[in-house]
Amino acid sequence: MIGSERAVVTIEEVAAAAGVSRSTVSRVVNGSTAVSPTALSAVQQAIAELNYVPNRAARSLASRATMAIALVVPEDTTRFFGDPFFASIVTGINSRLSSTDYVLNLIIASGDPQDKATAYVRSGAVDGAVVVSHHTSDTFIDRIAAAVPLVYGGRPAWEHDGDYYVDVDNRAGARSAVEYLLSTGRTRIATITGPPTMPVGVDRLDGFREALAEAGLAPAAVEDGDFTSTGAAQAMSRILASGVDVDAVFVASDLMARGVLQVLAQAGIRVPEDIAVIGFDDSPVATSVVPALTTVRQPSFEQGVRMVEVLLARLAGEQPPHVTMLETELVVRDSA
Repeated sequence: MIGSERAVVTIEEVAAAAGVSRSTVSRVVNGSTAVSPTALSAVQQAIAELNYVPNRAARSLASRATMAIALVVPEDTTRFFGDPFFASIVTGINSRLSSTDYVLNLIIASGDPQDKATAYVRSGAVDGAVVVSHHTSDTFIDRIAAAVPLVYGGRPAWEHDGDYYVDVDNRAGARSAVEYLLSTGRTRIATITGPPTMPVGVDRLDGFREALAEAGLAPAAVEDGDFTSTGAAQAMSRILASGVDVDAVFVASDLMARGVLQVLAQAGIRVPEDIAVIGFDDSPVATSVVPALTTVRQPSFEQGVRMVEVLLARLAGEQPPHVTMLETELVVRDSA
C-alpha cells in the first residue's frame, strides 16, 4: 500500500528461512569462516530473498561492538604512500573486510601520533587492530595489544606468548635468491638490507647469510638501505666506493633495487653482465625498471586477507592459529 512502511526483516526470520540457528546467521553476516558451505549458501539465499539488511546500530548497542577495525602503520606518510608493498597489503585487507559489516580505520603512527593512536584504540573506538611494518622501537603497540585483539603483519619485533601474526617466509625467500645466484656462478655476492630494527629486515639478512655459509662463502658486502630507493642508492654507492669486488647484489626490496639499478647505470656497470641484481616483493616496480627485475615474490595481498581472517576469528571468539606462514616464489627476469 502506498505510504505504508515495509516491515523490517529480523535475523530470526533469516535463520528460520535458512533452516539454521541465529548464531550461524550472525557468523555469516560478520564474515566468519567458521560456517559450512551448505549453511553459508542457505543463509546467503535467505538474505537475498528476504532483502535482509543487518541493523548495525542495534547490533553495536547490544554487543558494545563498534564494527570498526584499525590498521596501524608505524611509519610516516611519505613511506606509507611511496612503497607499493603497503598498497598491496591494504588492498588485501580491504578486500576481505568488504564482505563484512566492519569498516577500516587507517592510523599512520610515527613519532608523536603514536600516543594519539594508542589513546584512540584504547578508548574503545575499534573492536580490533592489525599492525604492519613495525620496528623494535614501536613499544606503543604493546599497549594497543593489551586493549583489543590484535594481529601483526609479519613477525612481531618483540614476540610474546599469545601473539598472533601472519608472516611471509622471508628467510627462505632470501635463501632462494642467493641459491639462484650461486647456481649461475656468482660468488661475490653483496646485500642491501632493510633496517635492523625490523624483523623482516633481519630475517632476509639471516637467509642471505645462511645460504652463503652453506656454500662456504662470506658476504662481499652488507649495507643498510632503510627500505627506501634513496637509502639503497646510497648503500650501493658505498659498496662501489669501497672497491670491493662484487658480481651480484641481493636487495631486500624492489623499491630499494630501483635505487641500486640507477646507481649501477650511472656508473656504467652492466646488469646482469657485470653485476646481477635480485629484489624482493615482485611489486609493480619490478617490471617498470630496466632491466626488468628478478625478484622474490611475496604474497602481500594474501597476507592482508589472512590477517583479517585471523582477526575476525578472534573477534568471533574462535581460536585461529597463532602463526600463519606464507611461502615465497623466485621470479626470474632480465636483471639476473
